[in-house]
Amino acid sequence: MPLNIEEKKQVVKELNSEATNSVAGAIAEYNGLNVQDITLLRTKARESGVYLKVVKNSLSKRAFNDTGFECLIDDLNGPIIIALSKEDLASPARLFKDFGKDYDQLKTIGLAINGASFPVSDLDRIAELPTKDEAYSTLLGLMKAPIEKAVRLLNELPTKFVRLTNAVKDKQEEVS
Repeated sequence: MPLNIEEKKQVVKELNSEATNSVAGAIAEYNGLNVQDITLLRTKARESGVYLKVVKNSLSKRAFNDTGFECLIDDLNGPIIIALSKEDLASPARLFKDFGKDYDQLKTIGLAINGASFPVSDLDRIAELPTKDEAYSTLLGLMKAPIEKAVRLLNELPTKFVRLTNAVKDKQEEVS
């Protein structure tokens, strides 16, 4: 059933709001996927915190105007599914890459991060980016390493002092 003008405006407003607040996005052709496949993709998107929407291309083009995803407008041709992420830079790419392994019909045709478009050949590289939590834990590990090294060094000072005094004592006992 076709949308009336008010419903179309609402769809454009919703997609524009999501795009404005998102940092990463991807678009893919889903030709050949059935309803069950799309439902599974939506479930995986929800689990990974990705906004997933099938919208007419003319409405998507209007919604992407004045957002960081304006660079994807030229790729909006044919049956397109849009994936947007507010926090994780790699979530949309990771979602399409993982789902595309099992379903060849899903073909990623556009990627964007913070307003910059990336070629589809970068899909694997972008999908391998760490999540926000992984990046934080790596950063904390790097920050923690010098502190741990300093603590170990300070811990070794008394041990070395005791060894030195024992060595001096042993040396004096040998001389006597």
